[in-house]
Amino acid sequence: MQLMLVRHAKNDWVGDRLAGWTPGVHLNDQGRQQAEALGARMAHLPITAIYSSPLERAVETAQAIAVPHNLKVQVLEDIGETRYGEWTGASLKELAKTELWPVVQVYPSGARFPGGESLRETQARAVAALDALCDAHPKETDVIVAVSHADVIKAAVAHYTGLHLDLFQRLVVSPASLSVIQFSKFGPRLVCLNETGAVPEPPTKEDDVKISE
Repeated sequence: MQLMLVRHAKNDWVGDRLAGWTPGVHLNDQGRQQAEALGARMAHLPITAIYSSPLERAVETAQAIAVPHNLKVQVLEDIGETRYGEWTGASLKELAKTELWPVVQVYPSGARFPGGESLRETQARAVAALDALCDAHPKETDVIVAVSHADVIKAAVAHYTGLHLDLFQRLVVSPASLSVIQFSKFGPRLVCLNETGAVPEPPTKEDDVKISE
């Protein structure tokens, strides 16, 4: 079976503040265009089921994918964003001044967000949820979509490719991007990572931000 991991499209918080589980963060105009373009790119795929993080920006992206397939978006809490605790809502510029920030960048497996969860816990719950989806869709022809968030997807890809969590910041997962894991009796294989349907753009300041909801 094939697991398609989609990061939600853009919203006004991306690259500026850490939205986390803040309610009411919706796609902006650019994000809605990205989601529609993503839905069009995926319209020909034989998608079996679509799952989404419960956060609005993810559900809205999932709905754009679901419409051409006449599928219902199924909400799955355990693929929701990392619980950033006291960091939620803070500006990335201010967070970069904290003692924890460099730990998150170079030793993420040892990082716990104040009042929130650790990145190891994020990875564990997300992988458990995705493994359960794979068990629920065992046919070789099954294609399932899970719409989630950058750190969650990077952590899951790291797990399935055997990459240590301390190296997951080397992965890039852009808004409205598609990453694909193929499962067989020989285990998971990374088919593609961070497919956006566009030629990669030159680096920007946002590329230096390693936490991107």
